[in-house]
Amino acid sequence: MTQPIFDAHLHIIDPAYPLVENDGYLPDPFTVDDYRARTAALPIAGGAVVSGSFQAFDQGYLVGALRALGPSFVGVTQIPADTPDHEIVRLHEAGVRAVRFNVRRGGSASLDDLEGLARRVFDLAGWHCELYIDARALPGLFRRIAALPAVSIDHLGLHADGLPTLLRLVERGVKVKATGFGRVELDPATTVRAIMDADPTALMLGTDLPSTRARRPFEDADLEIVRGVLEPDEIPAVFWGNAAAFYRA
Repeated sequence: MTQPIFDAHLHIIDPAYPLVENDGYLPDPFTVDDYRARTAALPIAGGAVVSGSFQAFDQGYLVGALRALGPSFVGVTQIPADTPDHEIVRLHEAGVRAVRFNVRRGGSASLDDLEGLARRVFDLAGWHCELYIDARALPGLFRRIAALPAVSIDHLGLHADGLPTLLRLVERGVKVKATGFGRVELDPATTVRAIMDADPTALMLGTDLPSTRARRPFEDADLEIVRGVLEPDEIPAVFWGNAAAFYRA
């Protein structure tokens, strides 16, 4: 039987909703239909739609995408720190399960708001927070991140030089996404194995489609890179179980 995949990191870019230019960049459209067409040959049975820098605090596209994709997909949003509780509850009811801090690109709440917002959404709705951050910046943030109730880090932390600190955070319960292999400066296979050895519940697989601004877009073979360094009994958790449990999907 083919192992189902929970795509823990994908973007939907619908031109029907507002986009915000980020460092002179605006992405091409990548609609729900585009995503379905691109992944038709993959056994994706659920996933997490992640807000990008170019979507800032718009929630319309995310709610619409989740409605179109169905209940096996959840959302990762960007919200300002002063978002009222009732709006967080509304988004939770629409399928949102996490808040993103886009440290690398902007468009999200700032690190000044990290602890307060991360704890508030966790206490209110059980959300975790997600960090798009270069792992070389993690040493200065280690204590702050380790103290958060639930957190994940995108794209394997992006850079090999930050791996030792990333692994220390994994040992403290931080989750990591095996995504964006076309944008990282590390060996994905070596990094995946190191994370698994630190905590086999930490790793979550995703496509990063449509791979905006990456040196190369996601390739189906990226999934095989991950599969190739896992033991057979580790595959179900990495391809589905870890992310499904983390997102409560």
